[in-house]
Amino acid sequence: MSARVFVPGDAAAVSVGADEVAAAFGAAGATVVRNGSRGMLWLEPLVEVETEAGRVGFANVEPADVASVLSGEHTGSIGVVDEHPWLTSQRRVSFVRVGVVDPASVADYEAHGGWAGLRRALSLTPAEVVQEVTDSGLRGRGGAGFPAGIKWRTVLETVADQKFVACNFDEGDSGTFADRMVVEGDPFTLVEGMTIAAHAVGASEGYVYVRSEYPHAVAALRRAVDAAYTHGYLGQDILGSGLCFDLHVRVGAGAYICGEESSMLDSLEGKRGEVRAKPPIPAIEGLWGLPTAVNNVLTLCAVPMVLSEADSGGPGWQSYAELGTGRSRGTQVFQLAGNIRQGGIVELPFGVSLRELVEEYGGGTLSGRPVRAVQVGGPLGAYVPPDGFDVPMDYEALAESGAMLGHGGIVVFDDTVDMARMARFAMEFCSIESCGKCTPCRVGSTRGVETIDRIIAGRDVAANLVLLDDLCETMTKGSLCAMGGLTPMPVQSAIKHWRQDFEREGADV
Repeated sequence: MSARVFVPGDAAAVSVGADEVAAAFGAAGATVVRNGSRGMLWLEPLVEVETEAGRVGFANVEPADVASVLSGEHTGSIGVVDEHPWLTSQRRVSFVRVGVVDPASVADYEAHGGWAGLRRALSLTPAEVVQEVTDSGLRGRGGAGFPAGIKWRTVLETVADQKFVACNFDEGDSGTFADRMVVEGDPFTLVEGMTIAAHAVGASEGYVYVRSEYPHAVAALRRAVDAAYTHGYLGQDILGSGLCFDLHVRVGAGAYICGEESSMLDSLEGKRGEVRAKPPIPAIEGLWGLPTAVNNVLTLCAVPMVLSEADSGGPGWQSYAELGTGRSRGTQVFQLAGNIRQGGIVELPFGVSLRELVEEYGGGTLSGRPVRAVQVGGPLGAYVPPDGFDVPMDYEALAESGAMLGHGGIVVFDDTVDMARMARFAMEFCSIESCGKCTPCRVGSTRGVETIDRIIAGRDVAANLVLLDDLCETMTKGSLCAMGGLTPMPVQSAIKHWRQDFEREGADV
């Protein structure tokens, strides 16, 4: 009997040779399953071999290592992967099946608890489903943190001939990759979550808007959607419940602004992606002017657990609500990136400290030098200095400290980083990615880049710092959406904590 070997098909693993490794195992006669990544990206390609003791992992495998892995003699063994301390110390909800199941197999998904949330949801009324999502405390994982249940109730109670569910999978923040990883490793969870949402709000059609830079995720999702239709989890009369729901995958054209929900809706309608003024909100007038529930990938991937029964036999929403702290309930998927020794995915209840994530899970910097700054929440998030690392990672605590959680991205910088140039990056990013609809964002970011360039060059530094502060205030208060409104956050945090990087003379730009 040939050995059963798991080789990740995740884009991160593929980028370091996983396809070649999988081909080598196949040529050696092994049965190869292309699973998702476990999230320990510093160990990729991480190959798992099925044994009587469990799936034993081998780190950083190359094609030449096939024989030693199959014989168990490879020096990169990390033991049974499910028992690895880095994983066992986490509380995985959205990622509970990622890396475990075959992402192309409906049967494997069901064998690991898949579709249980949908089956139970279909036994409830839409209002009951909405109430359980509300009671769970689930908030949007796209960055804003708006309660999902309130959004769903608004769509449910709005009268219309047709309603939609739209998944925002335009994950464009630098240092974030959780959406991609969950869809590449467990796409049926997203399909299930969207189908539950459709039942809850009365939608008959759904769209997943995927960024074009994610071809592996697009392929995995389309394969899962086709399989779900074949097995009766999408389409007409789903599981005999009377629910009819069609799901479409749409690929964006590379515009960061389309991660903003109203710009995404414009793009889905075939228009240029531009931010819409609010009100009306998409829950009332969204896609083609009809009520639309817009949620992020991780929000929808948490829904099946919320609607299924907990391991204790009680309701899933109650178990979910028991995780976390304050108004931040459940878990957050943190993404460790940048200059970090152990980059990857860490899913934990809200309330874990930034220090624990960076120093314990991340292992400090890859360079071995001291950490100088960590950016939390993507390119529009604040830079946090080491003396702020004990802040709890939840929506309210971070906001109180002058930062934001965003999509859970954590990018680490060592003591060689120039924070004035990082401030410039934030402004330049905004000037390039702005949709251009409002003046504070379009013009303010361009003027901001010019002002920071003068500061870096040492020209009239004091006056230009005052001007930059004025620009930031105008952008914060006058921009139409978070693109321009939040760009000042990394700039002002850099000036506040590393002012010495701005007060200099004569350096070339």
